[in-house]
Amino acid sequence: MTGWLLACLSLSGFYRFGRMFGTVEWLINHKRRGRFSAALQRVLGRVPTASERRRATREFFVRTRCDKLFYLILDRIPRDKLMALLSIDNQALLDEALARGRGVYLAFSHHGAHHVIAMLMALKGFKTAGVRDRREGAIRRYVQQRFDRVYPEFQRMRVLFADGYPRDIYRCFRDGCLLGSAMDVSRVRDPNQRTEQVTIFGEKRLFLSGPLRIALRCQAPVLQAFIVPEERFRYRLEIVEILVDPEKVRDEAAAVARAMHTYAANVERYLRASPSLISRV
Repeated sequence: MTGWLLACLSLSGFYRFGRMFGTVEWLINHKRRGRFSAALQRVLGRVPTASERRRATREFFVRTRCDKLFYLILDRIPRDKLMALLSIDNQALLDEALARGRGVYLAFSHHGAHHVIAMLMALKGFKTAGVRDRREGAIRRYVQQRFDRVYPEFQRMRVLFADGYPRDIYRCFRDGCLLGSAMDVSRVRDPNQRTEQVTIFGEKRLFLSGPLRIALRCQAPVLQAFIVPEERFRYRLEIVEILVDPEKVRDEAAAVARAMHTYAANVERYLRASPSLISRV
């Protein structure tokens, strides 16, 4: 169905269809609108105006629907056109970190289309690795299998499971991989996972610090990045800053605490500037 629509509408027309689809969902899904409004107030730290709430909520529905539709047609877009849909802000910082040859840890948050970015980064030639839930949905697994058949680059991408063993992360950094995962978990799955308490949006939360600690021990630079969706299925990977430079660390515990504080502050800034990117509502 999605392939037929893409053939009939072109990529730009398919994007407009996605926005229309998302707008209809925004109009009829009252319960999800209510949950998003509550999350928006928590993120902003105040009661949003009616126009702010309406604009952010509609864009949330539209963006979410467009991300899902784009994921379903990734393997039907010509390679050159697909690669042109991703831009990287501050790529020089990423390239410099990778040039050290010890791998790089990209600290993401649970906001943005990670699965899309992982595929596009693999196509651009980055030696990528990502962390995902072992119980991932059937649709996503199906699309990944299709992508495997079309693009050999994606077959070389390493996929680690959230409940897997730390040694897999050590191997990724040893082999010079670009490893990305989100640290702002909603719950800690395993009591043995290393965490750090941070304050974000006025709440004290436990965020995962295990991959960050492993990166330091492997001498892999730690960078923070955000995924920014743009018009017509374009995506921008925004490399924010180096959270930790392992060559300058003398006290691991203090370095981790500072990095997690900076990480949380950056997430706050990012979501308050673009509240439609709030997820998990």
